[in-house]
Amino acid sequence: MQFDVTIIGSGPGGYVAAIRCAQLGMKTAIIEKYDVLGGTCLNVGCIPSKALLDSSEHFHNAAHRFAEHGIKVSSLKVDMAQMIRRKQDVVDQTCKGVAFLMKKNKITVFHGVGSFVDKNTLRIDKNDGSSEQITTAKTIIATGSKPVTPDFMAYDKNRVITSTEALNLSEIPATMVVIGAGVIGLELGSVFARLGTKVEVVEFMDRILPGMDTDCAKELQKTLKTLGMTFHLSHAVSEVKAGKKQVAVSMKAKDAEAVTTLSADYCLIAIGRRPYTEGLGLENIGITLDEKGRIPVDHHLQTSVEGVYAIGDVIKGAMLAHKAEEEGVLVAELLAGQKPHIDYNLIPGVVYTWPEVSAVGKTEETLKTEGIPYKVGKFPFKALGRARASMDVEGLVKVIAHKDTDELLGVHMVGPRVADVIMEAVALMEFRASAEDMARICHPHPTYTEAVKEAALAATENRALHV
Repeated sequence: MQFDVTIIGSGPGGYVAAIRCAQLGMKTAIIEKYDVLGGTCLNVGCIPSKALLDSSEHFHNAAHRFAEHGIKVSSLKVDMAQMIRRKQDVVDQTCKGVAFLMKKNKITVFHGVGSFVDKNTLRIDKNDGSSEQITTAKTIIATGSKPVTPDFMAYDKNRVITSTEALNLSEIPATMVVIGAGVIGLELGSVFARLGTKVEVVEFMDRILPGMDTDCAKELQKTLKTLGMTFHLSHAVSEVKAGKKQVAVSMKAKDAEAVTTLSADYCLIAIGRRPYTEGLGLENIGITLDEKGRIPVDHHLQTSVEGVYAIGDVIKGAMLAHKAEEEGVLVAELLAGQKPHIDYNLIPGVVYTWPEVSAVGKTEETLKTEGIPYKVGKFPFKALGRARASMDVEGLVKVIAHKDTDELLGVHMVGPRVADVIMEAVALMEFRASAEDMARICHPHPTYTEAVKEAALAATENRALHV
């Protein structure tokens, strides 16, 4: 079978690339290792974790906030089995939607492990033990990533788990240790903390959310502490021992000799993800991985082999589903002779805790390192009428603009629904707007977006109106 383009991997990057290629008239195939399309994001990542985050948020509000709203509930309890069933229903519906889109766009789907025989020949080893070969003019590698699980952490998928297993726990743990205070660790840690689990987070760095805005990270940590989450920052894990019903995590503070051991029902490893390239047969076409296990690509996302491209988590950059999608579209349009472009500085990042965290552009730390003069405006959600009405007063919006030109350089938020609110900043920064432009736009009242206007006013000659 001959195809114009074949995509290996059906996550957000892969299936979106396939759709765009098909839209542009290419005969397209997609190869997926598992029986279900959608990759990590749809099956054991973005979608199921958001489903559990929403479910746990409803329970927490019913337990702790409904009374203040004048809503009385009694005999409140969690049906964990139903919570997991609902999560799985959301996953199943979403994955079926991807399968429908493949049929709609006449994309040929192969299930099995795809590997290179040569740059134009792909072998598909199917789950039933059979195999077949197809030929393809172009190939896009979109095989994603896997959780990092060092050997000394004794990952056993039972008591020592990753996000994959955490999304299917059949019980609410009494205690849990989370190793890593990044996005995944905080999101899943907050799910179980809301449900009543005592969660202890161990982080090697001296702060949570390394790489994101420091002010936002501090605000989020304060709120997560009110959930009962405990943080052991600047601590290194030295050993993890798993038993049948308990796990012991040994750690010590930096520059200290004393070892402290935490005992818990589960240990969640959330220290990052690594590119997944096993079994691709890259050696057969001469592709060599870099020092971090990534596939090197040029500015067109083409590998060292002509006609072979790579996108998403297997190449450099943030491991984000929407970044992979944009790259998939870029490659498809390049193959069609178009001139697409991605501004990597303007790919937003989001943490789906509650309150949420979102950001686009540069942080203060980055601007200081680069020697760029800047000014800052901040506005707290507690000063916003809409936030008081919904009892979501934690957090702030921070606008960073160039000190001389007033161009927006970075916008960082922690607060209610900021995962959606951040798009105002992304759109404005795409058009190189100024803080003054952001401040002059009429924002509806009462909304959470007014905090953006006020922060922009604060960055523009300290003109915030409501503080």
